[in-house]
Amino acid sequence: MTLADYIDIETTRDELIRACKQAADLIRTRVDYKYILVLLFLKRLSDEWKREYNEALKTLLDKGLSREEAEKLAKDKSFHRFEYPEKYTWEELRKNINELPVKLSEALKLLAEKNPELQGVVDRLDFLEFTRHRDNFDILVQLFELFSGLNLGRTSDSILGDAYEWIIGYFAPQKAKEGEVFTPSEVVELIAKIVDPKPMDSVYDPAAGYARMLIRAYDYVKQKYGEEEAKKLFLYGQEVNPTTYAIAKMNAIVHGIKDIKLEVGDTLKNPRFKEGETFRKFDIVIANPPWNQDGYGEEELKKAEFYDDRFKYGFTPKQSADWAWIQHMLASAKKKVGVVIDNGCLFRGGKEKQIRKAVIEDDLIECVILLPEKLFYNTGAPGAIIIFNKQKPEERKGRILFINASNEFEKHPEVRKLNRLGEKHIEKIVNAYREFKDGDGFCRVVSLDEIKENDYNLNVTLYVFPQEEVEVIDVAKEWRELKAIEKEIEKIEGKIQSYLNEIYEA
Repeated sequence: MTLADYIDIETTRDELIRACKQAADLIRTRVDYKYILVLLFLKRLSDEWKREYNEALKTLLDKGLSREEAEKLAKDKSFHRFEYPEKYTWEELRKNINELPVKLSEALKLLAEKNPELQGVVDRLDFLEFTRHRDNFDILVQLFELFSGLNLGRTSDSILGDAYEWIIGYFAPQKAKEGEVFTPSEVVELIAKIVDPKPMDSVYDPAAGYARMLIRAYDYVKQKYGEEEAKKLFLYGQEVNPTTYAIAKMNAIVHGIKDIKLEVGDTLKNPRFKEGETFRKFDIVIANPPWNQDGYGEEELKKAEFYDDRFKYGFTPKQSADWAWIQHMLASAKKKVGVVIDNGCLFRGGKEKQIRKAVIEDDLIECVILLPEKLFYNTGAPGAIIIFNKQKPEERKGRILFINASNEFEKHPEVRKLNRLGEKHIEKIVNAYREFKDGDGFCRVVSLDEIKENDYNLNVTLYVFPQEEVEVIDVAKEWRELKAIEKEIEKIEGKIQSYLNEIYEA
């Protein structure tokens, strides 16, 4: 097979996911799974650069340039999405297997230097640690060789994105034990459908993680309005962990989203997106912030930037920042907010109740959804989704829709003891939100007056509880069956007695 033939081959979704599964089996818990993501990203950029180079070379030769001129010009950055250092292409790296950790680190560093948008991203992880342990070095070589059999130059963004999503999801149970927050894909899907982003909207996630909510918002607009319209969506996110930020940026790029704006930093203390002398406002704000995060009491929040505007409803207790996150999201939103949060913030007392009361009285809450138990990797608690709307339609003002989706789940096909929302469950919840009316045992529209009577308690089960199916019993039929059973028992007892009489007589 010639190089040109290889470049035209497109790795399929099944082939790529199969390779990801083999990679996961290789590393298990011995090596951080983030190295798989970095290697995949590097392989993509290398193969893509090689394809772009060959296409440019053919075009230039067809125009009559000499091969020497064409080969030199085909490397110009105008022909490439990213500038890639030629001496570190995958084929060149493969020639120096014994120096692989060093060469990989050099390649990532040079990539960052040549591409400003990759600075602090590809150079965030260092492969030099593989030089210190022979076993880990062997794993790295096996990973590298495994991916050498793939050609990602023409593989679609959706396939690459699915591979990233699979890897992140596969290792989520393990990482959840270490404190990483992972939002199940179906919960991300539900949030996207409810907040319903449109072209030209700005969407912000202040606890971005791997940017999966922002990516899903983009895909939602792409599916509904088309790819060109999706490019008109403005995506913003902030993440406190620099390594997680780096993976988020790569995740967005492999999904075909280059114009996402991500920042590193503690959102509650220092929001990075600013407009003039204040923090920036966005059309839609969505997030699954850390639940019950401690260390953000009044003393700490008063040190935060713009604290008087962002936490105007009050300060949270030191042991739970749930309502600090919610207030920041509300302050940052022009239209809607969708937050996945601990169910306890709906009814806890003290400082949280005072904040909740003020938000309710300002009529900002549109919908509260109780999720099923065992959806999340790091807790069996059910969790809740709260939808806030700063532009409530007139017919929804003074009212809140409560949805009890605690029974809307199916067993997770891959992770034992976990549940998940199926497509039918997502659609049922979304339709209930859009219709905004009572539904037997599933949803109910409640006036603010009733909520005030309940001392500003937003616990969903207080307002709507699933109705159990009542079995209709045919008493006459049951009686006939019981009598028939009694007669059968009498016959059997009679036979037993006759057998016993024969035994005694003998």
